[in-house]
Amino acid sequence: MGNVFISIKDIDVNNVIWIDARFNLQNAEEGRKLYGLEHIKGAVYWDLEKDLSDMTKDEGRHPMPEKEQLQSLFERSGLQYDTDKTIAVYDQGASPFATRAWWMLQYGGFKNAKIVKEGYTAIKEAGIAVQSGEEALTTTTLIPRWQDDLYVNRTGVKEIVDGKVKKVLLDARAEARYLGQIEPMDKVAGHIPGARNFDWEQLKADGVLTTNQKLHDVVKQDEQIVVYCGSGVTASPLFAILKEDGYSNVQLYTGSYSDWITEYAPEKGISKK
Repeated sequence: MGNVFISIKDIDVNNVIWIDARFNLQNAEEGRKLYGLEHIKGAVYWDLEKDLSDMTKDEGRHPMPEKEQLQSLFERSGLQYDTDKTIAVYDQGASPFATRAWWMLQYGGFKNAKIVKEGYTAIKEAGIAVQSGEEALTTTTLIPRWQDDLYVNRTGVKEIVDGKVKKVLLDARAEARYLGQIEPMDKVAGHIPGARNFDWEQLKADGVLTTNQKLHDVVKQDEQIVVYCGSGVTASPLFAILKEDGYSNVQLYTGSYSDWITEYAPEKGISKK
């Protein structure tokens, strides 16, 4: 098993940096509002659309930030390398927002980052101190340790579709969207040609994200896997669980389906590959 998730009981509250990643895709202001009302004491807030995406780009609905933007985020959050402090990222529980933030930390080379299994309410109920308002943060200066091998862009995905690179594309959306039967978000229905499907919602159990044997039936550990979804957000739980389960060759297509269809046609039905 991997070392991706951490339970509240295993967190040393005297040696932790908290990141609050709560968000609501239907109400973009809700997470920031909840943070202002109350958050784990000392936590910094990372907004899905203001910090973990570059919404000025035309590369899907939650485009990949530039490295300079992420470096600024890491530095103003007071992060540093080679420390024994755990970076503990939480959201409302069984959601894709802490995993998105954690993936950005992996991309930035922070090996001490963990996803808190339980959501905010459970952390508070465990007796960990909370407070309201903004935090006075100490900034740092970093030389980033980028892990570019975790990220795939549209060009890299096209090479897979064209058979130039042997990797498995894994679609994290609901089966009906994958099949092209419905499409509530994007202008055209279907999936990236050749992709397999595993709905990330199947990872939810009792308010936490957990492994699922069905996932192991869809992709094998010796395969090289590229996960994607609609906009790169709900693919991150799949990435995290695969890494937790010991899959070593996993990448994330941040632009995902919403980026793919800006240039290329989708496929409908069950892929023959």
